Amino acid sequence: MISPTESRAASRPAISRPAVHRHFHRIAWLAVALALGVIVFGAFVRLSNAGLSCPDWPTCYGRAAWPSTAHEVVDHVATAIRPVEVHKAWREQFHRMIAGTLGVLVLALALLAARRRKHGVLQIVAAAALVAIGIPMYMHGEHVAASILAIAGEAILLFAALRWSNLDLARVAAITLAVIIFQALLGMWTVTWLLKPVVVMGHLLGGLLTFSLILWMAWRATHSPIRLADAGLVRKLVIAGIVILTVQIALGGWTSANYAALACGNDFPTCVGQWWPNHDFREGFVLWRGIGVDYEGGILDGEARIAIQLAHRMMAMVVFVYLLWLALRLIRTPGMRGWATLLGLLVFAQVGLGIANVKLGLPLSIAVLHNAGAVLLLFVLVSLLARLRSPEP
Repeated sequence: MISPTESRAASRPAISRPAVHRHFHRIAWLAVALALGVIVFGAFVRLSNAGLSCPDWPTCYGRAAWPSTAHEVVDHVATAIRPVEVHKAWREQFHRMIAGTLGVLVLALALLAARRRKHGVLQIVAAAALVAIGIPMYMHGEHVAASILAIAGEAILLFAALRWSNLDLARVAAITLAVIIFQALLGMWTVTWLLKPVVVMGHLLGGLLTFSLILWMAWRATHSPIRLADAGLVRKLVIAGIVILTVQIALGGWTSANYAALACGNDFPTCVGQWWPNHDFREGFVLWRGIGVDYEGGILDGEARIAIQLAHRMMAMVVFVYLLWLALRLIRTPGMRGWATLLGLLVFAQVGLGIANVKLGLPLSIAVLHNAGAVLLLFVLVSLLARLRSPEP
Protein backbone atom coordinates (compact mmCIF):
# COMPACT_ATOMS: atom_id res chain seq x y z
CA MET A 1 0.00 0.00 0.00
CA ILE A 2 1.39 3.42 -1.00
CA SER A 3 1.29 6.11 1.67
CA PRO A 4 0.00 9.62 0.83
CA THR A 5 3.56 10.98 1.19
CA GLU A 6 4.94 8.41 -1.24
CA SER A 7 2.07 9.12 -3.62
CA ARG A 8 2.82 12.86 -3.63
CA ALA A 9 6.53 12.17 -4.17
CA ALA A 10 5.78 9.83 -7.06
CA SER A 11 3.52 12.43 -8.69
CA ARG A 12 6.33 15.02 -8.79
CA PRO A 13 8.51 15.02 -11.91
CA ALA A 14 11.88 13.38 -11.42
CA ILE A 15 14.83 15.77 -11.22
CA SER A 16 17.48 14.92 -13.78
CA ARG A 17 20.95 15.10 -12.32
CA PRO A 18 23.51 15.21 -15.14
CA ALA A 19 26.58 13.10 -14.39
CA VAL A 20 30.02 14.66 -14.24
CA HIS A 21 32.36 13.12 -16.82
CA ARG A 22 34.28 10.18 -15.37
CA HIS A 23 37.64 11.87 -16.01
CA PHE A 24 36.54 15.31 -14.80
CA HIS A 25 37.94 14.93 -11.29
CA ARG A 26 41.30 13.68 -12.59
CA ILE A 27 41.73 16.70 -14.87
CA ALA A 28 40.55 18.98 -12.06
CA TRP A 29 43.13 17.67 -9.59
CA LEU A 30 45.86 18.01 -12.22
CA ALA A 31 44.73 21.60 -12.71
CA VAL A 32 44.83 22.19 -8.93
CA ALA A 33 48.45 21.02 -8.78
CA LEU A 34 49.39 23.14 -11.80
CA ALA A 35 47.59 26.20 -10.40
CA LEU A 36 49.59 25.86 -7.19
CA GLY A 37 52.78 25.71 -9.25
CA VAL A 38 51.78 28.75 -11.32
CA ILE A 39 51.11 30.85 -8.21
CA VAL A 40 54.31 29.86 -6.41
CA PHE A 41 56.46 30.26 -9.52
CA GLY A 42 54.77 33.61 -10.18
CA ALA A 43 55.83 34.71 -6.70
CA PHE A 44 59.38 33.63 -7.54
CA VAL A 45 59.27 35.70 -10.76
CA ARG A 46 57.97 38.79 -8.96
CA LEU A 47 60.28 38.54 -5.95
CA SER A 48 63.35 37.98 -8.15
CA ASN A 49 62.51 41.21 -10.02
CA ALA A 50 61.90 39.39 -13.29
CA GLY A 51 58.36 40.64 -13.88
CA LEU A 52 59.42 43.04 -16.66
CA SER A 53 62.13 40.84 -18.17
CA CYS A 54 59.91 40.22 -21.23
CA PRO A 55 58.54 43.70 -22.03
CA ASP A 56 56.35 42.47 -24.91
CA TRP A 57 53.36 40.12 -24.57
CA PRO A 58 52.69 37.23 -25.13
CA THR A 59 56.06 36.79 -26.82
CA CYS A 60 59.42 37.53 -25.21
CA TYR A 61 61.40 39.91 -27.45
CA GLY A 62 59.36 38.53 -30.33
CA ARG A 63 60.08 34.89 -29.48
CA ALA A 64 57.68 32.16 -28.45
CA ALA A 65 60.26 30.99 -25.91
CA TRP A 66 62.97 33.40 -24.76
CA PRO A 67 66.32 34.64 -26.11
CA SER A 68 69.34 32.63 -25.06
CA THR A 69 71.77 35.49 -25.66
CA ALA A 70 71.31 39.26 -25.71
CA HIS A 71 72.72 39.79 -29.23
CA GLU A 72 69.92 37.63 -30.72
CA VAL A 73 67.37 40.43 -30.27
CA VAL A 74 69.53 43.53 -30.56
CA ASP A 75 67.22 45.12 -33.14
CA HIS A 76 63.83 44.10 -31.68
CA VAL A 77 61.48 46.94 -30.74
CA ALA A 78 61.18 45.61 -27.16
CA THR A 79 64.87 46.39 -26.53
CA ALA A 80 63.93 50.07 -26.56
CA ILE A 81 61.75 49.41 -23.51
CA ARG A 82 64.19 47.27 -21.52
CA PRO A 83 67.58 45.69 -22.20
CA VAL A 84 67.66 41.91 -22.51
CA GLU A 85 68.39 40.05 -19.24
CA VAL A 86 68.63 36.43 -20.33
CA HIS A 87 68.94 35.08 -16.78
CA LYS A 88 65.57 36.66 -15.94
CA ALA A 89 63.68 36.42 -19.23
CA TRP A 90 63.25 32.64 -19.03
CA ARG A 91 61.48 33.00 -15.68
CA GLU A 92 58.81 35.34 -16.97
CA GLN A 93 58.21 33.44 -20.21
CA PHE A 94 58.16 30.03 -18.53
CA HIS A 95 55.59 31.41 -16.09
CA ARG A 96 53.45 32.47 -19.04
CA MET A 97 53.79 29.01 -20.57
CA ILE A 98 52.64 27.09 -17.51
CA ALA A 99 49.83 29.60 -17.00
CA GLY A 100 48.78 28.95 -20.60
CA THR A 101 48.84 25.21 -19.95
CA LEU A 102 46.57 25.77 -16.96
CA GLY A 103 44.23 27.71 -19.22
CA VAL A 104 44.01 24.72 -21.56
CA LEU A 105 43.10 22.43 -18.65
CA VAL A 106 40.40 24.85 -17.48
CA LEU A 107 39.05 24.99 -21.04
CA ALA A 108 38.88 21.18 -21.06
CA LEU A 109 36.98 21.21 -17.77
CA ALA A 110 34.51 23.77 -19.12
CA LEU A 111 33.91 21.69 -22.26
CA LEU A 112 33.34 18.52 -20.22
CA ALA A 113 30.98 20.28 -17.82
CA ALA A 114 28.96 21.94 -20.60
CA ARG A 115 28.72 18.95 -22.93
CA ARG A 116 25.11 18.13 -21.92
CA ARG A 117 23.87 21.69 -22.05
CA LYS A 118 22.04 22.91 -25.11
CA HIS A 119 24.69 24.56 -27.30
CA GLY A 120 26.98 24.40 -24.26
CA VAL A 121 30.11 23.22 -26.09
CA LEU A 122 29.44 25.72 -28.89
CA GLN A 123 29.31 28.61 -26.39
CA ILE A 124 32.56 27.57 -24.69
CA VAL A 125 34.34 27.12 -28.01
CA ALA A 126 33.01 30.45 -29.34
CA ALA A 127 34.23 32.33 -26.27
CA ALA A 128 37.66 30.71 -26.42
CA ALA A 129 37.92 31.36 -30.17
CA LEU A 130 37.15 35.07 -29.76
CA VAL A 131 39.89 35.42 -27.16
CA ALA A 132 42.34 33.40 -29.28
CA ILE A 133 41.67 35.58 -32.34
CA GLY A 134 42.24 38.69 -30.24
CA ILE A 135 45.79 37.69 -29.22
CA PRO A 136 47.49 38.08 -32.64
CA MET A 137 45.44 41.22 -33.21
CA TYR A 138 46.86 42.66 -29.98
CA MET A 139 50.37 41.68 -31.06
CA HIS A 140 49.88 43.67 -34.29
CA GLY A 141 48.81 46.79 -32.42
CA GLU A 142 45.03 46.44 -32.88
CA HIS A 143 44.42 46.87 -29.16
CA VAL A 144 40.84 48.17 -29.31
CA ALA A 145 39.62 45.37 -31.57
CA ALA A 146 41.43 42.76 -29.44
CA SER A 147 39.83 44.16 -26.29
CA ILE A 148 36.36 44.02 -27.87
CA LEU A 149 36.85 40.36 -28.77
CA ALA A 150 38.06 39.54 -25.24
CA ILE A 151 35.05 41.32 -23.71
CA ALA A 152 32.71 39.47 -26.06
CA GLY A 153 34.22 36.13 -25.07
CA GLU A 154 33.88 36.97 -21.37
CA ALA A 155 30.25 38.03 -21.92
CA ILE A 156 29.38 34.71 -23.57
CA LEU A 157 30.83 32.77 -20.63
CA LEU A 158 29.16 34.89 -17.95
CA PHE A 159 25.79 34.79 -19.74
CA ALA A 160 26.03 31.00 -20.00
CA ALA A 161 26.97 30.73 -16.31
CA LEU A 162 23.90 32.77 -15.33
CA ARG A 163 21.63 30.49 -17.36
CA TRP A 164 23.12 27.16 -16.28
CA SER A 165 22.65 25.39 -12.97
CA ASN A 166 25.61 23.84 -11.16
CA LEU A 167 24.42 20.25 -10.85
CA ASP A 168 27.11 19.13 -13.26
CA LEU A 169 29.55 21.94 -12.36
CA ALA A 170 28.76 23.70 -15.66
CA ARG A 171 28.22 27.09 -14.03
CA VAL A 172 31.39 27.15 -11.95
CA ALA A 173 33.44 25.74 -14.85
CA ALA A 174 32.30 28.57 -17.14
CA ILE A 175 33.03 31.14 -14.44
CA THR A 176 36.50 29.65 -13.89
CA LEU A 177 37.27 29.93 -17.60
CA ALA A 178 36.10 33.56 -17.55
CA VAL A 179 38.32 34.26 -14.54
CA ILE A 180 41.40 32.71 -16.13
CA ILE A 181 40.88 34.73 -19.32
CA PHE A 182 40.68 37.92 -17.25
CA GLN A 183 43.75 36.67 -15.37
CA ALA A 184 45.62 36.54 -18.68
CA LEU A 185 44.61 40.16 -19.32
CA LEU A 186 45.93 41.13 -15.89
CA GLY A 187 49.20 39.38 -16.72
CA MET A 188 49.41 41.41 -19.91
CA TRP A 189 48.66 44.67 -18.07
CA THR A 190 51.24 43.79 -15.41
CA VAL A 191 53.88 44.00 -18.14
CA THR A 192 52.49 46.76 -20.33
CA TRP A 193 51.61 49.00 -17.36
CA LEU A 194 55.05 48.48 -15.81
CA LEU A 195 54.19 46.59 -12.59
CA LYS A 196 51.35 48.90 -11.59
CA PRO A 197 50.67 47.87 -7.94
CA VAL A 198 46.88 47.57 -8.22
CA VAL A 199 47.30 45.29 -11.26
CA VAL A 200 50.00 43.18 -9.56
CA MET A 201 47.77 42.78 -6.51
CA GLY A 202 44.77 41.97 -8.70
CA HIS A 203 46.82 39.41 -10.62
CA LEU A 204 47.72 37.67 -7.34
CA LEU A 205 44.10 37.64 -6.16
CA GLY A 206 42.93 36.41 -9.56
CA GLY A 207 45.39 33.53 -9.38
CA LEU A 208 44.14 32.55 -5.94
CA LEU A 209 40.51 32.82 -7.08
CA THR A 210 41.29 30.54 -10.02
CA PHE A 211 43.00 28.06 -7.67
CA SER A 212 40.01 28.13 -5.29
CA LEU A 213 37.43 27.56 -8.03
CA ILE A 214 39.37 24.64 -9.52
CA LEU A 215 39.88 23.14 -6.06
CA TRP A 216 36.17 23.47 -5.30
CA MET A 217 35.31 21.67 -8.56
CA ALA A 218 37.86 18.94 -7.86
CA TRP A 219 36.39 18.14 -4.45
CA ARG A 220 32.80 18.25 -5.74
CA ALA A 221 33.65 15.94 -8.64
CA THR A 222 35.47 13.56 -6.27
CA HIS A 223 32.31 13.12 -4.14
CA SER A 224 34.02 13.01 -0.75
CA PRO A 225 31.74 14.90 1.67
CA ILE A 226 32.42 15.50 5.37
CA ARG A 227 29.10 15.18 7.19
CA LEU A 228 28.64 17.15 10.39
CA ALA A 229 25.56 17.85 12.45
CA ASP A 230 26.49 21.54 12.64
CA ALA A 231 27.84 21.76 9.10
CA GLY A 232 25.93 24.99 8.42
CA LEU A 233 27.59 26.82 11.30
CA VAL A 234 31.04 25.48 10.50
CA ARG A 235 30.67 26.54 6.86
CA LYS A 236 29.90 30.09 8.00
CA LEU A 237 33.00 30.09 10.21
CA VAL A 238 35.10 28.80 7.31
CA ILE A 239 33.70 31.47 4.96
CA ALA A 240 34.64 34.15 7.51
CA GLY A 241 38.14 32.68 7.62
CA ILE A 242 38.40 32.82 3.82
CA VAL A 243 37.29 36.46 3.81
CA ILE A 244 39.84 37.68 6.36
CA LEU A 245 42.59 35.55 4.79
CA THR A 246 41.78 37.12 1.40
CA VAL A 247 42.08 40.61 2.89
CA GLN A 248 45.47 39.70 4.34
CA ILE A 249 46.65 38.21 1.04
CA ALA A 250 45.58 41.40 -0.73
CA LEU A 251 47.58 43.43 1.79
CA GLY A 252 50.54 41.12 1.25
CA GLY A 253 50.27 41.62 -2.49
CA TRP A 254 50.06 45.39 -1.99
CA THR A 255 53.10 45.25 0.28
CA SER A 256 55.10 43.32 -2.29
CA ALA A 257 53.97 45.41 -5.27
CA ASN A 258 55.01 48.62 -3.49
CA TYR A 259 58.32 47.13 -2.26
CA ALA A 260 57.32 47.76 1.35
CA ALA A 261 58.32 44.40 2.84
CA LEU A 262 61.41 45.91 4.49
CA ALA A 263 59.92 49.34 5.20
CA CYS A 264 60.52 48.75 8.91
CA GLY A 265 64.07 47.57 8.34
CA ASN A 266 64.84 44.32 10.15
CA ASP A 267 62.81 45.30 13.22
CA PHE A 268 60.10 43.06 14.63
CA PRO A 269 57.76 43.50 16.46
CA THR A 270 58.78 47.17 16.44
CA CYS A 271 59.21 49.18 13.24
CA VAL A 272 62.35 51.30 12.72
CA GLY A 273 62.86 51.07 16.46
CA GLN A 274 59.36 52.32 17.40
CA TRP A 275 56.00 50.75 18.13
CA TRP A 276 54.11 53.38 16.10
CA PRO A 277 56.52 55.26 13.80
CA ASN A 278 55.61 58.10 11.46
CA HIS A 279 53.40 56.79 8.68
CA ASP A 280 51.19 57.94 5.81
CA PHE A 281 48.20 55.69 5.19
CA ARG A 282 46.60 58.16 2.77
CA GLU A 283 49.56 58.06 0.39
CA GLY A 284 50.28 54.38 0.97
CA PHE A 285 46.87 53.22 -0.20
CA VAL A 286 46.28 55.28 -3.34
CA LEU A 287 45.16 52.58 -5.76
CA TRP A 288 45.35 54.44 -9.08
CA ARG A 289 48.17 56.77 -10.09
CA GLY A 290 47.75 56.84 -13.86
CA ILE A 291 49.59 54.92 -16.58
CA GLY A 292 53.15 55.30 -17.78
CA VAL A 293 55.04 55.19 -14.47
CA ASP A 294 57.63 52.43 -14.03
CA TYR A 295 56.86 50.96 -10.60
CA GLU A 296 59.81 48.54 -10.46
CA GLY A 297 61.59 49.24 -7.18
CA GLY A 298 58.62 51.28 -5.89
CA ILE A 299 57.87 54.99 -6.00
CA LEU A 300 56.51 55.63 -2.49
CA ASP A 301 58.39 57.44 0.25
CA GLY A 302 59.37 55.81 3.54
CA GLU A 303 56.32 56.85 5.57
CA ALA A 304 53.88 55.53 2.96
CA ARG A 305 55.69 52.19 2.83
CA ILE A 306 55.74 52.01 6.63
CA ALA A 307 51.96 52.50 6.63
CA ILE A 308 51.55 49.56 4.24
CA GLN A 309 53.80 47.36 6.37
CA LEU A 310 51.94 48.31 9.57
CA ALA A 311 48.58 47.46 7.96
CA HIS A 312 49.92 44.08 6.86
CA ARG A 313 51.22 43.31 10.35
CA MET A 314 48.01 44.35 12.11
CA MET A 315 45.85 42.28 9.79
CA ALA A 316 48.23 39.35 10.27
CA MET A 317 47.37 39.39 13.98
CA VAL A 318 43.65 39.27 13.17
CA VAL A 319 44.15 36.33 10.81
CA PHE A 320 46.40 34.52 13.29
CA VAL A 321 43.93 34.82 16.18
CA TYR A 322 40.86 33.88 14.12
CA LEU A 323 42.34 30.91 12.25
CA LEU A 324 43.97 29.56 15.42
CA TRP A 325 40.62 29.82 17.20
CA LEU A 326 38.94 28.09 14.25
CA ALA A 327 41.52 25.29 14.40
CA LEU A 328 40.87 24.82 18.14
CA ARG A 329 37.14 24.86 17.47
CA LEU A 330 37.45 22.19 14.77
CA ILE A 331 39.84 19.95 16.69
CA ARG A 332 37.03 19.21 19.17
CA THR A 333 34.73 18.14 16.32
CA PRO A 334 34.70 14.39 15.57
CA GLY A 335 36.34 13.62 12.24
CA MET A 336 37.94 17.06 11.91
CA ARG A 337 41.10 16.61 13.97
CA GLY A 338 43.37 16.11 10.95
CA TRP A 339 42.14 19.22 9.13
CA ALA A 340 42.24 21.26 12.34
CA THR A 341 45.81 20.20 13.11
CA LEU A 342 46.93 21.04 9.57
CA LEU A 343 45.27 24.45 9.77
CA GLY A 344 46.93 25.24 13.11
CA LEU A 345 50.38 24.15 11.90
CA LEU A 346 50.07 26.22 8.74
CA VAL A 347 49.04 29.30 10.73
CA PHE A 348 52.13 29.07 12.96
CA ALA A 349 54.38 28.34 9.97
CA GLN A 350 53.02 31.31 8.04
CA VAL A 351 53.59 33.70 10.94
CA GLY A 352 57.10 32.32 11.41
CA LEU A 353 57.90 32.80 7.72
CA GLY A 354 56.60 36.37 7.84
CA ILE A 355 58.82 37.22 10.81
CA ALA A 356 61.80 35.48 9.16
CA ASN A 357 61.28 37.60 6.04
CA VAL A 358 61.77 40.76 8.10
CA LYS A 359 64.56 39.58 10.40
CA LEU A 360 66.60 37.98 7.59
CA GLY A 361 66.14 40.77 5.05
CA LEU A 362 63.65 39.12 2.68
CA PRO A 363 65.64 36.12 1.38
CA LEU A 364 64.11 34.84 -1.86
CA SER A 365 63.47 31.28 -0.63
CA ILE A 366 61.68 32.42 2.53
CA ALA A 367 59.62 34.99 0.62
CA VAL A 368 58.47 32.39 -1.92
CA LEU A 369 57.60 29.95 0.89
CA HIS A 370 55.56 32.71 2.54
CA ASN A 371 53.49 32.98 -0.63
CA ALA A 372 53.12 29.20 -0.78
CA GLY A 373 51.95 29.19 2.84
CA ALA A 374 49.11 31.55 1.97
CA VAL A 375 48.01 29.22 -0.84
CA LEU A 376 48.09 26.19 1.48
CA LEU A 377 45.98 28.00 4.07
CA LEU A 378 43.49 28.76 1.32
CA PHE A 379 43.62 25.11 0.26
CA VAL A 380 42.54 23.95 3.72
CA LEU A 381 39.69 26.45 4.04
CA VAL A 382 38.31 25.98 0.52
CA SER A 383 38.57 22.19 0.88
CA LEU A 384 36.47 22.34 4.04
CA LEU A 385 33.96 24.65 2.37
CA ALA A 386 33.60 22.28 -0.58
CA ARG A 387 33.29 19.09 1.48
CA LEU A 388 31.18 20.03 4.51
CA ARG A 389 27.63 18.67 4.37
CA SER A 390 24.79 18.12 6.78
CA PRO A 391 23.97 14.48 7.66
CA GLU A 392 21.77 12.65 5.17
CA PRO A 393 18.23 12.00 6.45
